[in-house]
Amino acid sequence: EVQKHSVHTLVFRSLKRTHDMFVADNAKPIPLDEESHKVKMAVKLRTEYGSVLHMPTLKENLREKGGPNTGDPYGHKQYSGNQGQELEYLITGTHPYPPGPGVALTADTKVQRMPSESAAQSLAVALPASQARMDANRTAAGVGDIYRHAGIPERSQPPGMSVAMVEAGGNKNSALTAKKAPTMPKPQWHPPWKLYRVISGHLGWVRCIAVEPGNQWFVTGSADRTIKIWDLASGKLKLSLTGHISTVRGVIVSARSPYLFSCGEDKQVKCWDLEYNKVIRHYHGHLSAVYGLDLHPTIDVLVTCSRDSTARIWDVRTKASVHTLSGHTNAVATVKCQAAEPQIITGSHDTTIRLWDLVAGKTRVTLTNHKKSVRAVVLHPRHYTFASGSPDNIKQWKFPDGNFIQNLSGHNAIINTLAVNSDGVLVSGADNGTMHLWDWRTGYNFQRVHAAVQPGSLDSESGIFACVFDQSESRLLTAEADKTIKVYKEDDTATEETHPVSWKPEIIKRKRF
Repeated sequence: EVQKHSVHTLVFRSLKRTHDMFVADNAKPIPLDEESHKVKMAVKLRTEYGSVLHMPTLKENLREKGGPNTGDPYGHKQYSGNQGQELEYLITGTHPYPPGPGVALTADTKVQRMPSESAAQSLAVALPASQARMDANRTAAGVGDIYRHAGIPERSQPPGMSVAMVEAGGNKNSALTAKKAPTMPKPQWHPPWKLYRVISGHLGWVRCIAVEPGNQWFVTGSADRTIKIWDLASGKLKLSLTGHISTVRGVIVSARSPYLFSCGEDKQVKCWDLEYNKVIRHYHGHLSAVYGLDLHPTIDVLVTCSRDSTARIWDVRTKASVHTLSGHTNAVATVKCQAAEPQIITGSHDTTIRLWDLVAGKTRVTLTNHKKSVRAVVLHPRHYTFASGSPDNIKQWKFPDGNFIQNLSGHNAIINTLAVNSDGVLVSGADNGTMHLWDWRTGYNFQRVHAAVQPGSLDSESGIFACVFDQSESRLLTAEADKTIKVYKEDDTATEETHPVSWKPEIIKRKRF
């Protein structure tokens, strides 16, 4: 039988339970016990600073604090090694050392004594004032300093923030001199680029583009499975090549022979003879769609990259697969070749960039800084550097080891393509149809372009899949999702006065990862 209680009793019981629950506040800090804190600090000093506790305390610091004991908040005694000696002139290393080779260690040779006070002053007069002060300050921190900073976490200040002697009216003052934050140098002025021609003719997305070495014509590959050759000056169609049975993803024209190479999502890599406009070679081996290709500048070698997570090196003449570059764990989106080491660079959907040894067919360096798929890589035509594009950032790197240079942040989209010219203009083209132009050296974004889609196209068909400068570097060609090729040129009428650089020397915020 349940005993019934009055409301008054129940309320008071509830109050008592609540009070018991919350009266003990476990999150409250325990009051500091002075004695235990002193013991803790003594142990911390001995374990972390034991090797330098015998170092001298500067007299100047002691005078400011009013004696040796006032600089020691925890009442520690000075070490007996320093008793009855002039602290300023007693310097020992962390290990005892003799004054010269072959001298045995004795009580006398363990300690190196400084010259007399008058000799030290004459030495200070001989040195420049700032040099003398820097030399005076080059000794280790005093015991008082160690006691004073004992409770501060290690590395709370960077190494460059040490106490420095600053000259102020000829007097020595101790002050913290902070290093000046790096500022972005003024970028080089580049004229803005303007759209001056739109070329249509393809019946599908234009996925790739290349300009021939003589700068007379250029070639495009499309999702309509055709390769088209266009006159560069007039923009007129010269020739259509059919043979691929799926989207053409890469084209390149050889500078060493009259050949055009193409690859596509049909796993095929073809070599076209442009004297007969026919396919003369096939390169078989990839197990999935081939996303990109490049020719080696000095030897007859072709490199392709594929959705099968590999890149393959082909001998152009014999069609033999020289190496299969395996190591990526997802589709390889882009590949670039150069004459200098590393001769092959790949970017992949596994977020890594790999620099390859062409002779051994093995990875030299793997760069893992990107957080998302790397769909574009471009090599600077003059500098020994390259850039990679990913939705998280555009990053610049130094050859041969892939040392990070800087981030180019602000193009917040899926970056499909990068191009750079000798003038230091870097172009990034994205899936949403935006194109950003950057100053290579400083990473300054001097122009943003979003061209209108071709009439009759949906706004969602705004996308840039590939872009390239012509051989004169005065024209920029983009391959787009609205089935057009757009041609840009520099605005000849623009000057630095009409289009000033809206740049401020703000502090650089460079994320390394």
